[in-house]
Amino acid sequence: MKLTFLGTGTSYGVPQIGCHCQVCRSPDPRDRRTRVGAVVETDGGTRLLIDTPPELRLQLVNADIDRVDAVLYTHAHADHLHGVDDLRAITIRRNAPLPMYGPAETLALMAERFAYILDDRIRALPGTAKPEGQARPVEPWTPVTIGDVDVVPIPVPHGHMTCFAYRIGAVGYVTDAKRVPDDAIAALQGVRVLVLNALFRTEHPTHLSIPDAVRVAQQVGAERTYLTHLTHDNAHADLEAELPRGIAPAFDGLVVRVD
Repeated sequence: MKLTFLGTGTSYGVPQIGCHCQVCRSPDPRDRRTRVGAVVETDGGTRLLIDTPPELRLQLVNADIDRVDAVLYTHAHADHLHGVDDLRAITIRRNAPLPMYGPAETLALMAERFAYILDDRIRALPGTAKPEGQARPVEPWTPVTIGDVDVVPIPVPHGHMTCFAYRIGAVGYVTDAKRVPDDAIAALQGVRVLVLNALFRTEHPTHLSIPDAVRVAQQVGAERTYLTHLTHDNAHADLEAELPRGIAPAFDGLVVRVD
């Protein structure tokens, strides 16, 4: 199995517009972070895209990914959804709409904002193309088989809403969580690689802090944990140096092999 981090930044991205802080001006390419997204590819060749961030086209081109078999949506915030139109270049090569899995509320909001993608009654004019998706709501804790892998949706609180984390075989992917409840910890135990959102070193009303993420990582006990959804408060090199062994900041373009 292979995990590719497409984007690892907060909703502002890094560098942040109008900011001239040390991290936003950093020459370290690991400090340039687009909005959060990832691809998981199984040994059998099933490719799952997690979220469609605004920079999706550039992310997929940079990662040399031209095909995915399905999309897993975590929630409907713009930094995780609004790059969906870039899927047009993928769906035009398919003989069927691209399956899009996620919480029912997320897919309902997506159908309102992007009806032309999910409503098959809306046809592209001759000579043109549009993204074609098929909404497939999933229920918390109920596994769904996609290709050759079982995917378990795991609900986690994100402010006033519920976000879905996912266990995909030996990979656990948790973004935009304020807490990771005990039942979610239990569902993630046994993964080889864990991904956690980690915003600031201090508390935030809708996200794990870096100390929170370290505690969750230690509870889950994965061999390797990667932090994502990072802000311009965190230089990659500095954060890497201070984290415990087995926990590291992810960066855009990082590829992780999972036995």
